[in-house]
Amino acid sequence: MLPRRLLQLFIGLAMYGISLAMFIRAGLGLDPWDVFHQGVAGRTGLSIGVVVIIVSFLVLLLWIPLRQRPGFGTLCNAVLVGVFADIGLALIPVFSHLGGRIGMLAGAVLLNGIASACYIGARFGPGARDGLMTGLARRTGWSVRLSRTLIEVVVLAVGWFLGGSVGVGTVVYALAIGPLVQLLLPVFMVPAALPEPDQHDHQDAGTSVRG
Repeated sequence: MLPRRLLQLFIGLAMYGISLAMFIRAGLGLDPWDVFHQGVAGRTGLSIGVVVIIVSFLVLLLWIPLRQRPGFGTLCNAVLVGVFADIGLALIPVFSHLGGRIGMLAGAVLLNGIASACYIGARFGPGARDGLMTGLARRTGWSVRLSRTLIEVVVLAVGWFLGGSVGVGTVVYALAIGPLVQLLLPVFMVPAALPEPDQHDHQDAGTSVRG
């Protein structure tokens, strides 16, 4: 299953970065973390892709006191989403017509849901931001939902203060992405490998069949 998992991981991360570019081109609001990324990019002059990469590695530093361990997919996520976000922004045009922007937003939400299900289903480890959420929940005893809400409220507020785009797209993303990923995840989830039976298991199985 390794070739499929790797392909699914890389395709999922590429689509995730492209979906971020689509959200930006729609101009109707971003998800909380990307409001923050856009705000930082606007204040520093860096591309949003570079900001995504830098923030990802800074967030990974917060994993240390939480005793979280990054996986291969975590590190790929930290780099590739930002790379493909910048590629998407270079290729996707700006839409001035509201109908085109609404269509771009709808496509961005759908592509983001597919992308999330792809890279989560590949089982190579969570993204930096998801790992921060689950690590905080584990260390504090808070629910994952509470941890996610607190983190996203903070980054949304800071990002809005820095000039990031908050709008109807922010609300649409918040309402749609959870159910969409839940619907798509069974399609993309790679089955976990079964442990190899040891010699004792073989002997027991053989005895059972002969009996």
